[in-house]
Amino acid sequence: MNIMLFHSTQGLRPAVLQAADRLRTAGHEVWTPDLFEGRTFEAVEEGMEHQEKIGKDELLKRAVLAAAPYSERGLVYAGFSLGASIAQTLALGDDKARGLLLLHGTSDIAPDATADDLPVQLHVAEPDPFETDDWLSAWYLQMGRTGADVEVYRYAGAGHLYTDPDLPDYDEEAAEATWRVALGFLDSL
Repeated sequence: MNIMLFHSTQGLRPAVLQAADRLRTAGHEVWTPDLFEGRTFEAVEEGMEHQEKIGKDELLKRAVLAAAPYSERGLVYAGFSLGASIAQTLALGDDKARGLLLLHGTSDIAPDATADDLPVQLHVAEPDPFETDDWLSAWYLQMGRTGADVEVYRYAGAGHLYTDPDLPDYDEEAAEATWRVALGFLDSL
C-alpha cells in the first residue's frame, strides 16, 4: 500500500518516523509530510498553539500539496490525532483513496460527504479527553452515513497518544495491539 502518514499536533516526532519504518518493514511505501516545517513540541498545549497560528486552512493546504503527487496511486491516508483529522478530511475528498487509518483522532464530517465502501479503522484510548464517548458515537453514525466501512478499536486505560513511547501517555500493550490490528487492516486492502 501507499500510505500518507500525518503527524500529531506535537509535530513530526521520532514516534511518527518509527511508525513509518514499521509500516515500511511490513512492505508498504510511506510518506511522512512535516506540516509544521521542522517544529516539534513536548507539550500538547504548545503544539495546539502552533497549530492555531498556522490555521486549519493552511494545514489542509500543506497536506493536500504533500499528498497530490501520490494520490493517483490510490493512497491509504493515516495519521496520529491532529494528523488523523487531516487524513480523514483528505480521504473523504479523494475518490481514489484506498483506506483510512485513524490513530488517536477523528474530525468533523461534512453533511454531504461520501465514502462508498471506504475501509476505515479507528484506534483510540478509552476514555480519551479529545475523543469523548458522545463524540465517537456521533462520528461513527455520521461516518456510516457516508458509506464507509468502519471499525473502531478502544483501549481501556491508555493515554491519548498511547503509541508514542517518548510520551507519558505511552501504553506498550495497547500500542502493540494497535499495530498488530492496523497491519492486518492494511494487508487486507
